[in-house]
This record gives sequence, structure tokens and C-alpha cells, in this order.
Amino acid sequence: MDIEEWLRSLGLQQYGTAFRKNNVEAEVLLRLTAEDLKDIGVSSVGHRRKLLEAIAELRESSSAISAEGVKALTQVAELASAPASPTGAERRQLTVMFADLVGSTAISARVDPEEMSEIIRGYQNCCAGEITRFEGHIAKFMGDGVLAYFGWPRAHEDDAERAVRAGLAVASSVAQLRAPDGKPLAGRVGIATGLVVVGELVGDKEARERAVVGETPTLASRLQDLARPGSVIVAESTRHLLGDLFELEDLGPQVLKGFETALKAYSVRGEGRAESRFEAFHTGALTKLVGREQELALLLERWSRAEEGEGQVILLSGEPGIGKSRIVRALREHLANESYIPLSNYCSPYHTNSALYPVVGLLERAAHFDRDDTAEMKLDKLETLLARGGEQDREAAQVLAALLAIPTETRYPPIDLPPQRIKQRTLEILVEQLAGLAKQKPVLAVYEDVHWIDPSTLELLGLVIERVQRLPALVLITFRPEFSPPWTSHAHVTQLSLSRLTRRHGAAVALRVTGGKALPREVLDQIMARTDGVPLFVEELTKTVLESGLLRDVGNHFELTGTLPPLAIPATLHDSLMARLDHLAPVKEVAQIGAVIGREFSHDLLAAVAPHDEGKLQDALAQLCRSELIYCRGAPPEATYSFKHALVQDAAYSSLLKTRRQQMHARIAAALEERVAAGSEALPEIIAHHCTEAGLIERAVSYWWQAAQSAIQRSAILESIAHLENGLRLVRTLPDTQERVRLELDMQVALGTAFMAAKGWSSPATAAAFARAEELCERVDDITLRSVADYGRYLVYLLRGQLDAALATTTSMLRRAECDCDRATIMIAHRCVGITSVHRGDFDAGRKHMEASLALYDPNEHAALAYRFAYDPRIANLCYIAHALLHLGYPDQAFEKYTELLQAIRHHRHSPSAAFGLFQSALFCTYSRDLGAYKRDSNFGADEAIVDELISISTEHGFSLWRTAGVILKGWVLIQAGESDSGLAQMRDGIVEWRGHDAKLFVPRWLLMLASALSRLGNPRAALDRIEEGLALITETNERWNETELHLRKGELLLDLKADEKAEASFLHALTVAQHQRAKLWELRAATSLARLWVQGSERQRAHDLLAPVCGWFTEGFATPDIKEARTFLDLVES
Repeated sequence: MDIEEWLRSLGLQQYGTAFRKNNVEAEVLLRLTAEDLKDIGVSSVGHRRKLLEAIAELRESSSAISAEGVKALTQVAELASAPASPTGAERRQLTVMFADLVGSTAISARVDPEEMSEIIRGYQNCCAGEITRFEGHIAKFMGDGVLAYFGWPRAHEDDAERAVRAGLAVASSVAQLRAPDGKPLAGRVGIATGLVVVGELVGDKEARERAVVGETPTLASRLQDLARPGSVIVAESTRHLLGDLFELEDLGPQVLKGFETALKAYSVRGEGRAESRFEAFHTGALTKLVGREQELALLLERWSRAEEGEGQVILLSGEPGIGKSRIVRALREHLANESYIPLSNYCSPYHTNSALYPVVGLLERAAHFDRDDTAEMKLDKLETLLARGGEQDREAAQVLAALLAIPTETRYPPIDLPPQRIKQRTLEILVEQLAGLAKQKPVLAVYEDVHWIDPSTLELLGLVIERVQRLPALVLITFRPEFSPPWTSHAHVTQLSLSRLTRRHGAAVALRVTGGKALPREVLDQIMARTDGVPLFVEELTKTVLESGLLRDVGNHFELTGTLPPLAIPATLHDSLMARLDHLAPVKEVAQIGAVIGREFSHDLLAAVAPHDEGKLQDALAQLCRSELIYCRGAPPEATYSFKHALVQDAAYSSLLKTRRQQMHARIAAALEERVAAGSEALPEIIAHHCTEAGLIERAVSYWWQAAQSAIQRSAILESIAHLENGLRLVRTLPDTQERVRLELDMQVALGTAFMAAKGWSSPATAAAFARAEELCERVDDITLRSVADYGRYLVYLLRGQLDAALATTTSMLRRAECDCDRATIMIAHRCVGITSVHRGDFDAGRKHMEASLALYDPNEHAALAYRFAYDPRIANLCYIAHALLHLGYPDQAFEKYTELLQAIRHHRHSPSAAFGLFQSALFCTYSRDLGAYKRDSNFGADEAIVDELISISTEHGFSLWRTAGVILKGWVLIQAGESDSGLAQMRDGIVEWRGHDAKLFVPRWLLMLASALSRLGNPRAALDRIEEGLALITETNERWNETELHLRKGELLLDLKADEKAEASFLHALTVAQHQRAKLWELRAATSLARLWVQGSERQRAHDLLAPVCGWFTEGFATPDIKEARTFLDLVES
């Protein structure tokens, strides 16, 4: 501001020299008093009054802003000359303002250049003052334009609102300025919000500045071009952050230079009508805010029940920051004087596919493992830990040692169990440990952040919940709302959802943070007004205030050191934590490096990758611990640190530039690899994660492949799928070499096989995986991989009911294998041709192919093929040989194979093979006509137990197709047991679900069983409809192995409906089909049904002539219901 020009405008230019001699500048002018003016030499009372009135006007309009502007004008230079922060540029969500002086070109054409300079200076001062008042950062003055940032270098929770308020103030204040000719000036403002990279120092010497990279500044500039004089326009991205704080006019999509698509824009008309910020951001129905007394009382009441032996489970849900961990801690504090056993399990976002990761951590902590412990020392500690739980079994220590990756060769013999059984025993031991501990003292078992739980721990948790209801134990499970707990139907399970706090309870949280010292009322008012009842927001904002220097401790309370500015209240927890991290700038990098490692990180790994000496590192960590950003367990260098909340880690991690993250991930991966090379254990999926984020694609792919193979060997199918998908996403980015194609094919085949087990043969995921594998096979000369790809395509065809295509695929596969003399592939191809033949009703050909396959099977050489071809070849062959033999009229031999099959299932280590075998075993029982007839024979086991085991193992491992089959078969079992209504409902639901797998195979069988159930319930017409549906499907798919039985059932239903002639035709059709298929047992059933009908019609001789030769054909199976019934009836006819 030019003081002499101002005096001239008042007609008091004679005082210009006096003002200059007394160093009266713009900032001093605003504070002049009447006494000051008298001292300067203004003796006239009239002149003094005129000057004081003019100064008052300046204060009310632009002079006060100019004072702020003087301060702001130096901001850019000071920031540019400041040394770079340790972390350099950062990623930030930034709200950018671009302000422009309207018509500056026209003004410059009609005024003197010196006058134009004064106009620009006044305009800049005006903008700078308002922007600074709202704590924005002036990035650059560009003549008649001003670029400002809200959200950097200091973050606020309401940066978008600040930018709009500053924009409105700029527009209003500029309108108070005048050109030399007296005409008012006008400004216009554009505002946009988005993700940018900000803080990098660019340019040289005087031109140096902190640059921002991203489209957001350009968008703000383009929006400013659209604005009318005196108006503010905001982008859609900013509008989403404003709620109803302002009245906005929707300008619709706008075509902007440099942007490919039209973008919506809004004109800010003024303040909104909402009475408060809370109302502005919560226009819908509000959830009633309650304290935590009721929730804690409920927890304690459930604990009391648990202490009395009535085990309880509480499902504690809530949004991030709502206080789930806080209430868990409060419960523990209430139990501090009680004798109980705490068990804490912490899930991790980086270990969602690491089996039993929370449990491993619990065991290591409970056993007090130290880094330098030898294997023997760890085993000693583990045995001691198990003994505390009442477990003295060496097998338990052996199994858990395997889980903890402790070598056991010097103490225990190798575990002689299949991976499936090892996993099962692991879960059993863990559940029994909890039960053993509960017999000594009540147990509080906490599972935190279950929305990040791995499948194996989820399975364990289900077992724990089942078991705990008979134990003195409380299981407390915390999770975010996006997780859907599958245990809500249990009577001993209570659901508890945390809502936001009232002001009274929020103030109590703030008081605890301050150590019981009261905050000034206006400070507490701002904290409560800005945090909207989210406990973590209250806690973090209170700590921010305590660390800000705004308060001084005066004993039992705090006082403000000055005027209270608007606090940096977080709109999200991330914003709040970014503000705290900014305040802890000297140690911020350590928090960021820790965040890259993970939610939990060890001191030694951090030391290996952080660019700090040990002393500085420990000082930084101590400061982070004091600020409660992280917690520490143990003492350095043995310490382990964990972020107080997952979102704390997210905030620190997200602030790093991608290039910086990559560098840190690479260093972490290298450090972990060095540990592996030195003999330490490290999960391959963890190294894979860091290599992936580091952009070390080839190494990442290798580790994902290792992790997948390890998971497959453990029958952790769901985990293997996750690892394979991660690896395949990367492998496709590698150069297109033969080696890459071979690796992708290996992984693609493994993925298809895993999908086959988890999602079903014909699922879109399975089909897509094998389709891609086939494409790759065209470039790789490997008959084994080609055969797996063909096999996958064959199973898709098979389950979808495309049996002709399935047979053509497998026949071609067999021919190729025979040409290549590949024994393993010949064996697999024979099996596939055989299975397809059985489904087509060609039982004799099917039997021959499968017996040829079985003859080639060498358990030492071929057992591992189960991992490539989804199921063990021997188990699959035994299943269908038993089916074929039964249909062909050799029931004793069939039951021998059935018994052999059950034994093979019990001894096999591959869970998908076990599930497949159990399904076929249960199905075999349904073909024996009387499902309960064989329960009396201990050689054949119990069909209900088989079905239950099928459902159990399929649910446990995520085998959705076989679980669905189990549901259908369970419904059939229930119907046979007299529970008709529930059984029928279960069968119907299961059939719908089966068809949802895009499956037509077996559907005629399901419809036949459903028809039998409907007939049993006295609904023959509905049953007949199902039979017709099944026969139509047979015509469509050519799956004919149930054709005879469908016609037989149709005939029986027609008899019930008194349609004897039609029934006879159905029986004759059944007889013809059975004879064509050489299905002697079914021929016997058809002949028996016809003979009964003919005898009723007085055609005894005809009945005898039909039935006698069929009965006489059989050389075995005389104890089976079919043959016994036929022979008895024949004797009756002959008598």
C-alpha cells in the first residue's frame, strides 16, 4: 500500500513527509491512535478525525487484509528457501484455489503502469490476507492470478470448507477495492480437490518453489475461467466434501480445455441453511448417540455368565475409530483384579492369506520366544506352554512346532499324517488348549480386526465358538461393518454394534487424554463440535491440541496461550493422523518406514532398512511411542512395535510417494531374503508382497508361486488361489519369453485346479483359467501341462452336461498320450474316457477304461498327480468302477471297490480327493435302492456319516460344489429318516444351488431323488413332473446312466395314478434301455416291476419267462435287496 497516495486521496498529502519520517507503513497505519497522529505532527483536530475515520474504514475493508498480506507476501520465499523435509515430496489430498482479477488487461490499457502495479499489489494483498486468515498456503503470485493450497504444508479436517470460505472472502474483499478512476474491481475464484504430489523443490535460486503435480491445479484454473465476476466455482470433487455448508448452484457438465470429458461444476451462492456442521454433513436419519456404560455392562454380564461355565461369544462391530479396541481394553481393566487367562489374537491386513497368522503370534508371545532361542529352547518353551493347558501329548507339541516352523528332527520323529489331517489336528489341539486352560481359570479370548482374518483362522474361530458354549470362557470378536460374521444364529452369541458418543462421553474421553486436567471451555467446545462423537477422533484431536503449543499447563487445568485458531480437525482419521505426523516431522520418516513393513514390525528389521544409526532410531521410536502413534513390546533391539490402529499405519504409508514406497519395499524384501539365506524363517507371501510393491516383478512372481505351492501342499486351497492370482497379475507384465510363458502356464494350470476344487468344475473362474491355459499350451511343448489344460476343459464340458464334447476331448487326449508314450497322461486319459462313458450309460466301456487306468497307477509315481488334476487318480477310478460294476450286475465286486474307496479316502493326504470320494461314496449308496439297507453291514459304513463328513470337509476347505452335493444328499438322508418337510426343502434348495454352479451333470439324478421324495410325501403328479424334467435333460445332455431308473420311477408313479398301460410302457422302455446299456441290475429291476404288473393282470407265464433268465444270469450279490426281492417274487410266480 502506498501511504502517500492514500493521504493524497484524502486531500491530506501535506502530511506525507511526516508519515515517511516516522516510518509509518501499511501495517503500522492500522494501529495509529489520536495521540500517535498528534506526535507525528497532525495538530488539526479536524484532520486527525478525518484520518482516524479513514483508518477505521481500512480496518473494515482492505487495510486489515493488507496487513495480513504483508505477512503472506514473504511466505512463498521463506518456504522455497527452507531446507527440504527428510521425506521430501509427499502425496496429499489437496484443495487448490485459483483466484483471478477480472478485466486486468482492460484496466492496464487505461491506467499508468505504476498505477497498475499498485492495483496488482493491493489485489494480491487482499487475496493473501483472506487466504492466510483461513490458514491456506499461498503457492504463487502470477501477476493478476493467485494460486493457493489448502491441506499443505499443514493439513486441516475442513480444508475444502476453508478454501470456499476464503474464496468467498476474496471475492467480497476485492469488490471493496477501486481502480484509479473509482470503478470497483472484481475477482473470480475456481476451486478443485484431488490427489497430488506436493512439496518437491524445483527451479533455481530466486525461481525456486515447492511444486504441485497433478491435474487439480489445472482444473481449478479452468473453473476460474468459467466464473462470473465476484463468484466462486467449485469442482464436483470439492462439492462432495462440503455437505450442506453452502448453497450451491449446479452448473451441469462443463467442457474444459485439457479435459477429455465434461466435468460437473457448482457455483457457490453463499452460506447454507444448516444450523451446524454436524447437520450439514448428516442430512439423513441420525443414529442415537449413546455412551459406553451400557455396552460395557453387557460385556461384564456376559463375562459373569462365562465364569459360571456358560460360555459366551460377543460380536463387536463398528466403523474405524468408533472404539472397538478401546472397549476391549476397558473390559480388561475391569477384570484386572480377577484371576483369568487372557488370549489375544490380532489379525493383519498383510496376512489375510497366511494360515493361522494370529494364532502363531499368540503362541509365540505366550511361550515367550526370544530371537536368539535355539530350536531346542523353543521346543522346551512350547512344551511348557502346552503343559499349562493340560496337553502332555508329544504329538501336540510336534504339530504346533510345525505350525511355528520350529525344526523337530532332534526330538520327534517325522509327522506321519497327510497335510489335511495335520491341519485338522492343529485346529483340534488349539481348541483343546483353550478348553484345557478354561478348566483352570476363566478365559477371555479376544480376536481383533477379524475383517482381516485368514480362512484357516476363520475356520478355527468357528470351532472355538462351537466349543466355548460349554466352557467358562468369553470370546470377544471385533470387526468392521464390511465383515459378515457367520455365527449369528447361535444362542450363546451376542451381537453388539458401537455407535458414536454423546458430548458428555466425548468430553470424558478428552479428559482421560489430558490426564484429568480440564481444557478451556472454547477448546473443548471445538473438539466436541468437530469430532462428531467418534472416540478416536476425540482422542487424536485432543492430543493434537496438547502438542500444538496453544496451551500451557497451570496445574490442574490448561489455559490458552493466545487466541484460539480454528483447530486442524480431521474429516477422517487419516487427516487427523497426517496432522499429527506433520507435527512430528523429525521422526515422521521412521513411522513411514514402519508402515511400509506392516502393522507390526520388529526393531531389527526396521534397523536393517532405516537410514539412521541405532541411537537416532531409538530416539525416534521413543518419541513415536510417547506420542502413542505406536506401541512397543520389549526393549530394543529385541523390541517389536505395532501401530496403535491400522489407520495410523495407513496414514503414514499413504503419505509416501510411490517411488519412495518402492525403494522401502525393495529394502525390506532384501532384508527378509538375507534372513532366509541365514537360515531364518520368513513366509514367502510376505516377501512376495514387498517385492510386488517394490516393482521387483520376477522375484515377486517367484515368491507368490512358492507361497501358492506351500498352501496347496497344506490343502489351504483358498490361500493358494489368492497367491496364484497375485502372481499371475504380475507374470503377465513380464517380457514375452518362452520362460515366462512356461511359468504362467504352470501357475494358470494350478489356478484352474484350485478353482476346480473350490468353485466347481464348470464355474466361470475354472473355465476361464483353463481356457487361458489352453492358449498358453499352443506355445509350450509340454504334454503334462497340455493334458492338465485338456482335463480342465473336459471337466467344464462334463459338469455342464456337454458329454459328447467331453468324450471327444478325452478321446483326443488319450490318442495324443499314447502317441507320446506318456504313462501318466495315458492313465489320466483312460480315467476321463471311462468316467464320461459311465455317465453316457456305456458301463462296460467305462469299466474297461478305468481298470486300464487303475492298472497303470503307481502310488509312488502318481500320488502327486492329485495336485495337478484336482483328484487322486486311484480314488476317482475306484468311484466309477464301483458305479459301473453295480450297474453291470456285479454288486459284490462293486461293494468291494466301495470298501476299497473308503479306505483310500481315509489314508489320502489330499482334501479335494477326499471330498470327491465322499461324494461318490454317498451317491453310490443312493444307487443301492434302499439307502439304509447297508448300514447293518459294518464293511460299508454309514451313509449319513459319509454325507455329514462330506459337508464338513467341503465347508472347511471351501469346496462349494461338493458342499452343495452334500446338502442335497443330506436332504435325502433326512427324508429317509422320516424328516420329510425339512429334507425336501433342503433338497430343493440344494438343487437350485447346484444349477447355480452352471452344472447339468447329476441333475437327472437329483430330480429322480426329488421325485421319489415327493412320491413318498403323497404328491405323485409333482413327482411325475420332475421325472419328465429329468428325461428331457437326458435327451439334451446324453447323460444316460440314470435313464433306466427314471423310466422305472415314471412307471411306478403312473401305477399310483391308475394308468397301468402307460406304466407298462414305461417299464418296457426301462427294460430296453437297461438291455442296451448291459445294465443287468437295472434290467433286473425293470423285469421285476413288469413281472409284478403282469402277474396282477394274470399273465404269470409271461412274467416268469421275463424274470427267470434275468435272475439266472446273476452269479453274485444274492444278499442284496434287488436280487433277494426278485428271487422271492420268482419263487412266488413259480409256485
